[in-house]
Amino acid sequence: MALGGEGPAYNDPMTDADVDFALNLAYDRAGKELVLVKLSAPAWEFDFYATSEQLAGLASIRDADWRARRCLHIGKSAGAPVHWAAEEETVTIMVGHDPETWDIGLMVSVATVDKIVAEAADGSWRLGYYKPA
Repeated sequence: MALGGEGPAYNDPMTDADVDFALNLAYDRAGKELVLVKLSAPAWEFDFYATSEQLAGLASIRDADWRARRCLHIGKSAGAPVHWAAEEETVTIMVGHDPETWDIGLMVSVATVDKIVAEAADGSWRLGYYKPA
């Protein structure tokens, strides 16, 4: 998927076996409950915060077709919004102040996003607590 519409497309999406994830209970400075989502692969880790309600919105990831310039705006990482777009079975996660001029991007499978949605709905992540430094 070439997000800018130019340049070579990346046609070797990661599989579920390549990406692990964990959900943890966290709170913002005002005490609002958040979910810390940690995605990791052999060469990288990506953390973002969202509410459980926002994570439920990822269930509609298949409707966020990048070719039609649709994306979901769910979560924050490093103080910037997180944008989600899909193309076939690959999801591109973009971090930046808008999805057209993002600062960092990574790809995971739609199946991984589905698993995050399911675990967020299950609520077992509330058993742990992560307090950011």
